[in-house]
Amino acid sequence: MDRREFVASLVAGGCAGMCVDLTLFPLDTIKTRLQSQQGFYKAGGFRGIYAGVPSAAVGSFPNAAAFFVTYECAKSLLGAGGAPAAPQAAPVTHMLAASLGEVVACLIRVPTEVVKQRAQASPSSSTYSILLATLREEGVRGLYRGYGSTVLREIPFSLVQFPLWEYLKTLWSRRQGHMLSPWQSAVCGALAGAVSAFVTTPLDVAKTRIMLAKVMPRRAERPACRTESGEAAQGQRRTACTSVTWSGRHVCTHG
Repeated sequence: MDRREFVASLVAGGCAGMCVDLTLFPLDTIKTRLQSQQGFYKAGGFRGIYAGVPSAAVGSFPNAAAFFVTYECAKSLLGAGGAPAAPQAAPVTHMLAASLGEVVACLIRVPTEVVKQRAQASPSSSTYSILLATLREEGVRGLYRGYGSTVLREIPFSLVQFPLWEYLKTLWSRRQGHMLSPWQSAVCGALAGAVSAFVTTPLDVAKTRIMLAKVMPRRAERPACRTESGEAAQGQRRTACTSVTWSGRHVCTHG
């Protein structure tokens, strides 16, 4: 990859990622609250639908840029971008390139994702206050809470999405006899992304709950989760917590 291609991948990938993240942010907030262990309405419901958007705005450009630069560089090094590449090896090359891209991008994505998701699940708190609270209570390591689960989610996502995206573009291009227009490439990407999201949703739920684990106990001031050992359970509110017996008390724990 020459310098011109590098800069093009950096700028195009960063701009595309930022546009997607900011445009679809309300849907991302709803997804986070639906996946939250405390439940959709207790996590904020439809209130503060843009809670956490500063974190997404700061992190989306460098995150997407890091991914696409790594992806394109890896494809070039592995031969997928040149004539000598064997057609049957292209899907494997795309998988490896996408996996490397995700590992690198997650170094930027995870800290912003932790702050963003905690703000989404706590709409009454500002992004800045959540960042300070995370650093104060958990240190820098707290910003990388869920890094492993994020990588384990993103790599399968990319292993499905990018080979499928490349395959759909190639198939469509061959059928019409010329290069695809931007909207056609976007349609291929949307189909590939939908399939990938469906496959990896269970992993995404696990990642979200791990990232929210330190926030939820502070917000969950529920008498059903901390009672004396002789008290009876209070309705179905106990189903959202795990009881741990310690010194005659049941302490609510999450994640």
